[in-house]
Amino acid sequence: MKGIKLALIAPAILLLNSCEQKEPSAAKFESEYAKGTFGYDLDFLKQSDSVVVLNSKDGNSQIIVSPKYQAKVFTSTADGKNGKSFGWINYKTFAQKSLDPHMNAYGGEDRLWIGPEGSKFAVFFKPHTKMEFAYWHTPTAFDFENWRLTANTDKKASLTKTTRVMNYQGVMFNMNIIRDIAIMEPADEKKLLGIDFDDKIKSVAFSTSNTIINTSSFPWDKNTGAPCLWNLDMFTPSPKTVIVVPYDIDATGKIATTDYFGQIPPDRVKYNNGILVFKADGKSRGKLGMPPNRTKKIAGSYDAENNVLTIAQFDVAPKATYLNQEWRTDRDPFAGDAVNAYNDGPLANGTQMGPFYEIESVSPAAFLKPGEGLTHKHSVFHFTGDKDELNQISLKTLGISLQDIQVVFK
Repeated sequence: MKGIKLALIAPAILLLNSCEQKEPSAAKFESEYAKGTFGYDLDFLKQSDSVVVLNSKDGNSQIIVSPKYQAKVFTSTADGKNGKSFGWINYKTFAQKSLDPHMNAYGGEDRLWIGPEGSKFAVFFKPHTKMEFAYWHTPTAFDFENWRLTANTDKKASLTKTTRVMNYQGVMFNMNIIRDIAIMEPADEKKLLGIDFDDKIKSVAFSTSNTIINTSSFPWDKNTGAPCLWNLDMFTPSPKTVIVVPYDIDATGKIATTDYFGQIPPDRVKYNNGILVFKADGKSRGKLGMPPNRTKKIAGSYDAENNVLTIAQFDVAPKATYLNQEWRTDRDPFAGDAVNAYNDGPLANGTQMGPFYEIESVSPAAFLKPGEGLTHKHSVFHFTGDKDELNQISLKTLGISLQDIQVVFK
């Protein structure tokens, strides 16, 4: 699957001094469902948003889509309202009295951002500011602004956002974003991943199709810079969670960039014979990325404590141009990664947003003429149940057994 062009069919710094949120407080919230379940999270989110719930035919698999919160898929379940809630939700952010000037971290099992975050064409930094946290601001359409729900059924939801974003060079990009989200049936999951499983396995999966359309009066190219689409999946870690990123051992060049936020310690990331593993316990902040020629269009994680296997499948175009997102301007802005993984941890001052961990995929640079668009597809799967069955799914999709995942960091 590749980023594609299609014909047109159809933010600056935050000015928030007078903007206040009236959101529910997690401390005062009560639900008939236990915290950590899908039912609890659904009740919590309903206090703030007219959420859209997509369901499988039997109702066991469900996902929550939020128009108010930037078209996020907030979370999912494989076992109805009493089932485990797979997405990470940052309850405390909903209770804050004013908007954060850097990022409003509501969480979300799959959220859409726009890049590049850093480099000479960054869209998270105003022109010519230092690439430090004090000057880092998430584009508002992807941070706190509402999106418009254009259509929905029990199975699908379509949302859109018209916005503009300025990059580090002072170029303003006008754009329309379209996001189509669909829940899958088990037959869809089996077909897409090339696997088989029986009723010993409970699962939930959804697909997202994300399109950016150039509504500017000029082409986006290597002189102006260009944006990219960026899917980020946020999950709750455990002491026994490990991220797995398969890679092409025959490709040339480095396997991964492991120093986005300082070098990841060697006891936390290992790679050998086509498999990269990364400890995702939420206790040490680190991010890594893999270039498009190495990526195999799939990544995942296994949480041995809760017996949950997670898979992300996404578009990659090995010969396309990907954008460097590092917080620096001295590297080639058109040599970046197609897949990333992040483990949250304490900052230097001891504070911490999460804990959570992320699996991320990125589209190629959207070099588009006015009226053209680029689409990036990203799907998420969760499996739980019989370990022998889970092991076969892991071997088939990630190329590694659950046993090997569990012992790698012992």
